[in-house]
This record gives sequence, C-alpha cells and structure tokens, in this order.
Amino acid sequence: MVTPQSVILNQKHMVAETDRRMGSREEMQKAKRSIAQIGSFGLQFLWCILHFIVSIWYFLLEVNHVVESTLISSGLLKNYKTLDLGKLRYLAIVVGSEEAFQTAKVTKLLQWLEAIGMKHVCLYDMEGVLKKSKEAILEKINNTTVFQEADENDKLLDQKHMTLEFASYSDGKEAVAKAANLLFAKYLQSANSDGDPDERIFNEPHMTEALRAVGCGGPEPDLLLVYGPARCHLGFPAWRIRYTEIVHMGSLKSMRYGSLMKAIYKFTMVRQNYGK
Repeated sequence: MVTPQSVILNQKHMVAETDRRMGSREEMQKAKRSIAQIGSFGLQFLWCILHFIVSIWYFLLEVNHVVESTLISSGLLKNYKTLDLGKLRYLAIVVGSEEAFQTAKVTKLLQWLEAIGMKHVCLYDMEGVLKKSKEAILEKINNTTVFQEADENDKLLDQKHMTLEFASYSDGKEAVAKAANLLFAKYLQSANSDGDPDERIFNEPHMTEALRAVGCGGPEPDLLLVYGPARCHLGFPAWRIRYTEIVHMGSLKSMRYGSLMKAIYKFTMVRQNYGK
C-alpha cells in the first residue's frame, strides 16, 4: 500500500539522485575544460619553443652569412680572390618590381660585377623599370655598351668592356606572340601548297628558330641571380633558362659583395654535365 510518506520519500530520493547526476556532469565538464585549457597551453608553449629554436637557427645562419661575406670582401679567404669566369659567359640579374626603383643599388651591383670581370650581364624586372632607368645606369658605369641580339655571337666573345641587356616581362610576351604568328604563317603556307604534313608539326627547335627570326632569341644565361622577396625567375623568358642555374640572393637592400662573390665562385666550381 502506497502511503503519502512513501511518495514524499520517493520524490526526495529522485530529486537527490537528479542533483547528484547534475553535479557529476558539471564536474566532468569542468574536468574537460581544464584538460582542454592545459592542452591548449601546452601546444602554445611547444609552438613558442619551436619558434624560438627556428628563430635562433636563422639568426645564427644570418650571422654566419654576414661574417663569411665580410671575410670574402676583405680578401682574407684566398679561394675567392681569383674567379675562373670561363664557365660564366653570361649572367642574368633578376630584380623584384619594387626593388627595381633602387637605381643606386642596381648601379652599385653592376660596378661590383665590372670589378669582378663580368663581360655580359642581363638586367631584368617584370615592369620594365630598369629599362626606363637605362640612361641613368649607363652614365654611372664606364666603358659599358648595350647588348644587341642581332650580333649576339660576336658580343659573347672576349672583350674589354661589359655589355648590358635590359629586359622585361613584356619582351617575352611579345616575343612569343611574334614567334607564334611566324609559325602560323608557315603553317598556312604549307597547307595551301599541299606540302609535306610533317612540316606542319612544330617542336622546340622550330620555336627557338622562330624566336631568333623575330629577334627575340637572346643568349641563355649560365647563372641567374634573383634579388627580391620572391624565390623564382619572375617571368624571365623560359626558353632562355633551360640550363640556367638560379640562385636567390635575398633583398637588394641587404646585398653584399661577399655574397655575390660566393655565388659566382660556387657556380664556377660545380662540374656541369649537359645531356644530348
């Protein structure tokens, strides 16, 4: 028989059980939040340690780079005093668009190259800023002539003066358009004359010949030095860098004579094997 007292006791027991369960759930949630906070703090602490280690590593690399560059510039490292430029007939300098406005830095870089003994240099930037500053650059460098692609074979021979080529992204874009038009004209001519079908198939040598025919072939640089934040050739004509070694030199603002010497020296010391 159910009495009022038993009903009241059951209700009290149910309320107590509910309170106990709610209390245990709150404790579990608090424990989970505590664990999550500890895990988040641990990850942040681990990230800070890794970031600190990487920062120290790059700082030490930069210090080593500066010290080595200073030693090379001072002439204390004998290996860098004499460079065999026989392997480096043509050098390309790629400058970032924003840094191309630093004409004084570019001129200083060219003066270093002239002192080293470089005879053939190509200056490239995407926007053509260096082209617009050509006269100002040439005025500050003695015994320098502008490279002419028409007689590039003669220009690449040994000579006393340094030759400069000024290039930009528009040159490559226009070159491809002109070469494509020339190949298309040959295709139409072959199709109208019912010539050999094989003559209508174009490959890399045909494209190279077409580029030279429109006066946009240009010599292939042996070494390409990139000054700027980007680690790429920034649109330098791809058909001219098939076997080119590309080296990122960092910002033009922090360029160093020793770093330039080191990059050229390392290139001249590498044995090169070209496939056929």
